Amino acid sequence: MRAVVKTAPGAGHVELRQVPEPTPGAGEVLIAVKAAGICGTDLHIWHDEFPTRPPVTLGHEVAGEVAAVGTGVTRVRPGDAVTSETYFHLCGACRFCRCGRPNLCPERRSIGSAVDGGFAELLVVPERNVRLLPPGLDPVAGALTEPLACVVHGALELPKLSPGDVVVVAGPGAIGLLTLQVAKAAGATVVVLGTAADERRLTLARELGAAETVDIGQTDPQPVVGALTGGLGADIVYECSGAGPSALGLLDLVRRGGQYAQIGLFGKPVSWDLDQVCFKELSVTGSNASVPSAWDTALRLLGSGQVRTGDLVTDVLPLERWDDAFARFERREGIKLVLAPGR
Repeated sequence: MRAVVKTAPGAGHVELRQVPEPTPGAGEVLIAVKAAGICGTDLHIWHDEFPTRPPVTLGHEVAGEVAAVGTGVTRVRPGDAVTSETYFHLCGACRFCRCGRPNLCPERRSIGSAVDGGFAELLVVPERNVRLLPPGLDPVAGALTEPLACVVHGALELPKLSPGDVVVVAGPGAIGLLTLQVAKAAGATVVVLGTAADERRLTLARELGAAETVDIGQTDPQPVVGALTGGLGADIVYECSGAGPSALGLLDLVRRGGQYAQIGLFGKPVSWDLDQVCFKELSVTGSNASVPSAWDTALRLLGSGQVRTGDLVTDVLPLERWDDAFARFERREGIKLVLAPGR
């Protein structure tokens, strides 16, 4: 079968190649992949900025159909429309695994980096990872369940969002637009910040329910947030852009006693004013991937229509055009790009 493989350590060394078809072992499920989203992590792997165990097939945002099951599998059957959690191996015994935080397990091995992932026609995962998609959900939309689960964890489970809160989301990329929808579904009023390069994304943010969008290159966001909060500032600010200046600027927009949530990744150390964390008595959270409870919420939000992941997808490309898709993603063309191995 065809697969996009990181063939060796170092920058580059990614190619489309023929690899043996996997077969499910005991307790495992074989998924015929219909759609697989491209994540920033995939680009970091391409540039050798994220740890991998090559040769390994990339891709961890997947949706498809159960093709076969191994012995002992009882929860799903061939033909089921599914997605999958990403942790192929966990120790199951450490403090983090035992308290529902497997994302922090020191022995965690995930599909797409340490174990073969979803940029392929077929994927094998443990049965415990398999999640049924809501009835009728397009697999392209279903492939974004994983980033949605990450956002649920970072935006709802770690900070404490209450109905009626005013929140600011910095960065209207796929993660920021998912954060907007998750916060709005929880009853918040949402302001989304971007730049002139984000005009298309800010337009979509308004269509998805943002109360205000601000091009910070043209408009000071402080009066906009002040008008919604009686001058107090936002209850929660979400940094989703992975840009150092954004992280610093959000400290001016959050109210005293408010919350700062870091969801985006910078890829390097950035300057940040920790004195403001003290002076304002801010609660600061950072999130790492997802946990099972976040998948429960993500699938409920998809099933109810409160979050529309399909609206974020601007390009669906065949597996053969993976390099074109990666290049587009790096140039920030479109919003979310998806590979379609089944096409």
